[in-house]
Amino acid sequence: MELKIEPVSAKNRKSVLALTAAPGQEGFVETPAACLREARRLRLWRPVAILAEQAVIGFAMYGFFPREGAHGRVWLDRLLIGGGQQGKGYGKAAIGLLIDRLRREYGCGEVFLSCYPQNTAAMRLYQKLGFAPNGEKDINGEDVLVLPLAETGNSGKPGGIS
Repeated sequence: MELKIEPVSAKNRKSVLALTAAPGQEGFVETPAACLREARRLRLWRPVAILAEQAVIGFAMYGFFPREGAHGRVWLDRLLIGGGQQGKGYGKAAIGLLIDRLRREYGCGEVFLSCYPQNTAAMRLYQKLGFAPNGEKDINGEDVLVLPLAETGNSGKPGGIS
């Protein structure tokens, strides 16, 4: 499976905005439109489209927040694989690509994300990939999870991502 990540642009914006969550997941992640509005207001966010064979199948936002924690925090946020594209392994593959991108872009030692505990499918996936709750809640009441990234090794893959 070949996935690609590219910034949201005029070329892919319409397809990104058309993405919707699967039935029953609507309250777990903001819509791409809401995310893009937030990214315009807060320039720390980097919105990206996730593509499979040149078709937009997902969306994510990430960013570095220098005033969080002792040395700032890199957040992987707002991951959405379109409802019709779920169950194909795209989520796991997209997270791996995003983690690699965050490592290269920020040189970070850990990545943070948040997830509602009742979003059991996402929680299972994140924990399977090495993310663990750190006991914090974000401003929306979501559990904060952290993935420590290996300092050495040439596999390029963090935690349990393969």
